Amino acid sequence: MSRISVRGFAVASATAVTTVGAVVGVASGSTQPSNDMEATAASGEGTLLADIPAGQQAEVQTASLAQQADAQAVAADAAAQKSAEESARKKAAEDAVAKKEAAEKKLADEKAAAKREAELKASRSEARADISDIAKQSSYTIAETQAIARQMIPADQFQCFSNIVDHESSWNYRASNPSSGAYGLVQALPGSKMASAGSDWQTNPATQIKWGLGYMNDRYGSPCGAWDFWQANNWY
Repeated sequence: MSRISVRGFAVASATAVTTVGAVVGVASGSTQPSNDMEATAASGEGTLLADIPAGQQAEVQTASLAQQADAQAVAADAAAQKSAEESARKKAAEDAVAKKEAAEKKLADEKAAAKREAELKASRSEARADISDIAKQSSYTIAETQAIARQMIPADQFQCFSNIVDHESSWNYRASNPSSGAYGLVQALPGSKMASAGSDWQTNPATQIKWGLGYMNDRYGSPCGAWDFWQANNWY
């Protein structure tokens, strides 16, 4: 049997199959092995696949395939690790962006809240203006009562205040609910609560308006806050 060169298989000793390198292929179409391979075979350090007994050729092939599989596994592990590292870097970058956006949003929200609070304080201060310069009368028409309210209530809050008064008393500062004890424009319950704004709470709409504004500001933040609550509950 002539010797056959096989590219890519490992060489082995006569008694133990040990991988030492790739077998050199036929050069320029020649069926003769190279001088290097001849020297290797002569030295006893390796042999061609055809020189290995038939019973051991399968072992040589298996060893070579196992070596290739190990190399592929190592390469696959390296690729997987690289992919995992890349995914981790990408996730870290996304997390950093998300944290930055969240921090910026929180800061913007805090600034907006501070601005609203400042505006609300200014509105409350304006709403609690002194009413001593409002002339007292023995009686007041609806138009006169509304005119007083416009003097006391910030322009952007008047409509909300008016909506509540429309529902509660129809702008009648002497409106009384005998069953509950509610009284006045804003139907304070009991009506005597309005004494904190003035002793003339039963007859002076300005006193009632002053108390009503204080109540709405303290409990709901503003007349519009009170109106929002009223619409949802039909009371405030």
